[in-house]
Amino acid sequence: MFLSHIDLFEREADRLPPAVARGLRFLAGTDVTALPPGRIDLDGDRLFALVQDYDTEPKAQRRAESHARYIDIQYVATGLELIGYAPLTHAGAVEEDLLAERDVQFFASVRDEADVLLGPGSYAVFHPTDVHRPGCCDDRSRKVRKVVVKVLA
Repeated sequence: MFLSHIDLFEREADRLPPAVARGLRFLAGTDVTALPPGRIDLDGDRLFALVQDYDTEPKAQRRAESHARYIDIQYVATGLELIGYAPLTHAGAVEEDLLAERDVQFFASVRDEADVLLGPGSYAVFHPTDVHRPGCCDDRSRKVRKVVVKVLA
């Protein structure tokens, strides 16, 4: 997992994998608040963005997940979102396996899960070796505009 802020992108770009840097360059150069919700193709199924609007929920109501084929760049444009994180080795039993259909699997439990709080402009990069629990609230539910950029690993 890599955590940063979009304002630091140019300073960090040369240390990032090229496809991840390309996804972040899209975020840095786009007014994502003006985009309609839904999918935006940047390079077909190799690189695309999912624009989402929702209310965060208590962590107990959200499921921990991981992906096998894609890296997630989870970018918060507006609002405040808590995301749980742990290495894949800390995940318990797979509760629901949708890897073949949707490249996602959900876990019944995760041990030693850390909380990451993302505000406007913050992003976290989750690899297939990471478990993450997005869409959580801290002390109260908040409206969030988030863009998840999917990067083929």
